[in-house]
Amino acid sequence: MSTAPDAAGIARGTARLLLALDFVSLTEFPLANGRRADLFALGRDGRCVIVEIKSSPADFRADRKWQEYLAYADRFYFAVADAFPRHLLPAEEGLILADRFEGAILREAVERPLAAARRRRLILDFARTAASRLALLTDPPPG
Repeated sequence: MSTAPDAAGIARGTARLLLALDFVSLTEFPLANGRRADLFALGRDGRCVIVEIKSSPADFRADRKWQEYLAYADRFYFAVADAFPRHLLPAEEGLILADRFEGAILREAVERPLAAARRRRLILDFARTAASRLALLTDPPPG
């Protein structure tokens, strides 16, 4: 059995880090451009963060879409495990190191403030997505 953290483990540790920083997060959050953010986090002050999880160098090399997330977040981070070759990641983007238990910010993300209308739409989408997921947990559909 491999000891390398998988994407789910990295997501868990990253979500715990974000929660400690007063951000609540959702996985696989749909964006208006048709993409799904691995983690989308919302701060108490309305700041939006997207985290793109990379579990291997091949995962990063195959990804040509991560720049399409930048227009939907005030800050953008990559989250990787300790063994990931960090030199492959763009130096201008934020970097989180995580395992299934915890995470740490190694490099702060560039602040790219969202336009007010986009922020409002994202906050509403976040609330509706979270409420829909909670409803499915408390009252799953029959069958």
